[in-house]
Amino acid sequence: MADLQHDIHTTTEVGREDGLPDDPFRFPLESGASVLERAHALLEAHPVADGYCALPRALGPLPWYDLELGETAVDTDVPRLREGHVGALFWSLDLPAGERRDRAVGATLEQLDLVRRVVETHPEGLRLVRTAGQVIDARNCGRVAVVLGPASAAALDDSLGILRVLQSLGLRVLSLAGAAWAGEEGLTRFGEEVVREMNRLGVLADLSGAPEITLARVLALSKTPVLCTRSAAAAVRPHPANLSDELLGQLGEHKGVCMVPLAAEQTGPTVPDVADHLDHVRVVAGPECVALSGTYDSGAAHPRDLDDTSRYPHLIAELLRRGWSETELSLLTWGNVQRALRSADFTARATQRRREPNPPRPADTEA
Repeated sequence: MADLQHDIHTTTEVGREDGLPDDPFRFPLESGASVLERAHALLEAHPVADGYCALPRALGPLPWYDLELGETAVDTDVPRLREGHVGALFWSLDLPAGERRDRAVGATLEQLDLVRRVVETHPEGLRLVRTAGQVIDARNCGRVAVVLGPASAAALDDSLGILRVLQSLGLRVLSLAGAAWAGEEGLTRFGEEVVREMNRLGVLADLSGAPEITLARVLALSKTPVLCTRSAAAAVRPHPANLSDELLGQLGEHKGVCMVPLAAEQTGPTVPDVADHLDHVRVVAGPECVALSGTYDSGAAHPRDLDDTSRYPHLIAELLRRGWSETELSLLTWGNVQRALRSADFTARATQRRREPNPPRPADTEA
């Protein structure tokens, strides 16, 4: 693991040599240790809500593990989560590679079962949560809040009834990418019913990887903010999952959240590369629409010095040097995700009072 102080100091020197003293995104020069101390202090008050962690998939093949003691076979364990000031993790329930579509429901339930067993066997470090209030409670008790999702849309098997069952088991985020009813032609009538039912249940839509026309339609239809759990800025680095400035602008208008992934393929190989994406999304979509997505244990290669969940202070230190305010950083790490969860909770409570659930497969819709 590289030395943090050395790397931060080197980055600062590069900025000075490039002749950028008037760069509006940079603080006056500080020592690496000073910036890192400020990053740790800020994260103590505003921990990271990490938008995508594939730990359940990584733990599946392991015969034994202890996340509270520490586990070198994965990128995520309780000691490193605490060192990185991670307060909440969205645990992906995506289907394992090569899983047959006709096994999607069963495979998702098996992952839910695994997550429950992992949390139950690590009660001093982890707590399974369902609501924004429970996220705060877990943090106040010194636990990392585990939020279930995103899950694959294939797990619904085109049934609103299965969506309701998954929500009753704790699901909070559903990915629409790859769904036949959310394809290149946008949402079908059944797809629109899925989005309405997600709003009624408090399940957030994940639109990373979904077609642009679907993203635009869901933004217009959804009464709650949408998430893009693994999307950066296409203008900074082209990638199929990254968003154009036009889409980022639409996401900002609808108060959605772009969760920039710490994945080298999408954001670049260095910490400054990741910071460039965060800067860009902040400018185009607004500071209330940007968050972080570690993508740890997903098999993705990570930028240098961001190789596991303990390294978030390194990234925050870079943003401090670029002039991000404490308010902006608190929104980035914690506030924007909490706002999305609170909005979904409120909308669900209000909608359930006035709308009954539809049949599992409404007769007047087409899949």
